Amino acid sequence: MKCEEAGHVCDKNQYKEANFMERVQLAIHLMYCSACRKYAFNNNKLTKALKKSDIKTISEADKNSLKEQLQKEMNK
Repeated sequence: MKCEEAGHVCDKNQYKEANFMERVQLAIHLMYCSACRKYAFNNNKLTKALKKSDIKTISEADKNSLKEQLQKEMNK
């Protein structure tokens, strides 16, 4: 597995989207690649920090309203 692919699988694994074979290949890759190990560590740290934070997002209705307003402004 190349490092670029390992990074992609690492990201998928964070969101529980990696299949069993991808996880096994990633684990093997992480055993010998310190750069990808560091990436995975930092990725986990960031995910945990975001889960602990109290981030508020706008509602779906407000998001759609903003999109409509942007489209109107862009079409002028």
